[in-house]
Amino acid sequence: MISPNRRGFLGGAAGFFAAGALPLSSRAATAGYDPDAMAADISAKLFSGDGLARPAPETPIVSDLAVGLDRTLVLGGGGEYYVAWYCGFFHGLLELGVDPNMADMVVGTSAGAYLGSALTSGHFLRLRREFEFFGNFPKLFARMAPLTSPNASQQRAQAINLQVKDGSPASIRAIGHAALAADNKVNGDSVERLPWLLTGDSRTDWPVAKMYTTANDCYTGERLIIGQAVARRNGIPLAHAAAASSSLPGTIGPTLLGQRYCMDGGIARTWAHTDVVAGSRRALVITLTNGYEGSLLSGIPHNVHTEIAALEATGTKAMLIIAGTPPGVKLLDPNQIQPALQTGYERAKSEAPKIRQFWA
Repeated sequence: MISPNRRGFLGGAAGFFAAGALPLSSRAATAGYDPDAMAADISAKLFSGDGLARPAPETPIVSDLAVGLDRTLVLGGGGEYYVAWYCGFFHGLLELGVDPNMADMVVGTSAGAYLGSALTSGHFLRLRREFEFFGNFPKLFARMAPLTSPNASQQRAQAINLQVKDGSPASIRAIGHAALAADNKVNGDSVERLPWLLTGDSRTDWPVAKMYTTANDCYTGERLIIGQAVARRNGIPLAHAAAASSSLPGTIGPTLLGQRYCMDGGIARTWAHTDVVAGSRRALVITLTNGYEGSLLSGIPHNVHTEIAALEATGTKAMLIIAGTPPGVKLLDPNQIQPALQTGYERAKSEAPKIRQFWA
């Protein structure tokens, strides 16, 4: 039996809804109402103060982060293969007397975030030794980053990532929403643990001011650039940022940066994020491919040569090195670690004299 008080409440509520004070489901299609715009406005207001979002410019413009800098280094992404390639390449450079850590600023994406953070924090030799070990025992690395047969939610994120046709915010949001909904085996704290174990980077702080990592907000599709100042403001350790930058949709992550769940920095309109170093005197840019050929981890169309042209339009002199991938290489296959180490090491022999002259 309904009490008189409750009956009165229900009656009053019915009249309230009938009068239009609160919309019924039949009135959801309110004229001029755009739920996407509403949600975007709320998000923009709540997150405007964290300083993480940094949209890629449509036209060449000098970056306030790079003004007055001489040498800058941009490191692109490409899975386990590219981490190993970098280890071999930088090892070769160091043996030939070229220290990549002489850069005044380093911007790393995905694999490049691993290498850049280890390099700038003084832990590169540790990372190289570890990858030499895993090159001999790839099954052990596979246990640290298990890539089992993808489930339906993972397949959805991977398929959307590979089938998008442009780098618009809408496309990146579509990938990000699928990434958020993916049931990944490598998730949560284990995502951060992997780069921390491999690189020795800080799990509590951002020790080096010249290191920057990239990521993308899964919900809004915004590009995020993380450096020491905004990292400390939001409580983001360096190892955590490297993890976020390598959180490939449908495979690893997403990873929380501040209050934003983030995915791989390579899932963006810009291939190498060279605009972040625009205005520096000289920029050495190293990428896995030209952005449209070879092994790729996203369907977003890129052209690194266009990006380099935009960089040079700001007055920065650029040197581009494209690592390249042998036919049939799977970027996330631990069995590729050993050959990638050797390929990178051999490549350093031809590039070291050019880099030395470029940075002289």
